Amino acid sequence: MPSVLNYWLLPLLHSLLILQVHISNQLEDNKIPPSLCTGHPGTPGTPGVHGSPGQPGRDGRDGRDAAPGEKGERGDRGDRGETGMRGLTGDKGDPGEKGERGQPGECAVAPKSAFSAKLSEGRTLPLTVGDAVSFDKILLNEQGDYNPETGRFTCRVPGVYYFAVHATVYRASLQFDLIKNGHAVASYFQFYGNWPKPASLSGGSLLHLIPGDQVWVQMALSEYNGFYSSTKTDSTFTGFLVYSDWKNSAVFA
Repeated sequence: MPSVLNYWLLPLLHSLLILQVHISNQLEDNKIPPSLCTGHPGTPGTPGVHGSPGQPGRDGRDGRDAAPGEKGERGDRGDRGETGMRGLTGDKGDPGEKGERGQPGECAVAPKSAFSAKLSEGRTLPLTVGDAVSFDKILLNEQGDYNPETGRFTCRVPGVYYFAVHATVYRASLQFDLIKNGHAVASYFQFYGNWPKPASLSGGSLLHLIPGDQVWVQMALSEYNGFYSSTKTDSTFTGFLVYSDWKNSAVFA
């Protein structure tokens, strides 16, 4: 009888032992089959602590260009800003290209004034001191600045003039003055000593004149009036502009 029990009991115990080991392994691995322990759902747990911020994500791809928007209205004009400080002088620029040659201009025309006159043959001369000598026979007077009736030159072009007097002296001594606006600027004298032939007396002077000034030859002494003129000898009065004071005018030099 004991042998029969041992025959059936020992395998049963061995099977139970193997089952226990298998169940204990599942418990250790937390792999209990639901069929073995099915309970009621547990109470929800408390919320967990917030985790730390994650690492920044990668940049996304550029989006597509949108269609241009409508043009906005023009804004109000802003206030004028303060004047800034003067900037430094810039570097000298490169020379420009040579320009085209211009059209020929008009030639400058120099102002002119000149005259020359002489005494007529046999003309009766003034004997009164202070009278102007009228050189009545015109040799040159294109501008009309000399008056043969009064014997006076009147300045029209401002500048420097040269005046010269050449006198033939005969039958009497001669003394005359070169007058500017009533004042003697030069005096000349020639003594006549009853020579058989005429003598000569010449003189000249540079004068600065302005428009309206007058120049003439005047007798200095009534008894010294030996001006003479004939077919073979003359007495002349000449004057001409040397250079003008007009701005930007051409100059006689």
